[in-house]
Amino acid sequence: RVRGELLNQTKADYDVVNCLDEEYNPGLREAIKEFSTWPTIPQLYIEGEFVGGADIVQEMALSGELKTMCDAAMASKKK
Repeated sequence: RVRGELLNQTKADYDVVNCLDEEYNPGLREAIKEFSTWPTIPQLYIEGEFVGGADIVQEMALSGELKTMCDAAMASKKK
């Protein structure tokens, strides 16, 4: 929930995927951890690249880096 609020503050478009839902996303929880080599969820990806977990995203939001990355991603989609 906190991550959603942080992303909302950037005014970026984003999607949420429930990796805990084994009915609709079987095996995704473990697969995403292997893909990113990051042991915990939630995880943030921008333009398909792993950015970090909850603590890193929170630090990035405080420093302004999250907004900068989201703005850059949104600008590249407009091209």
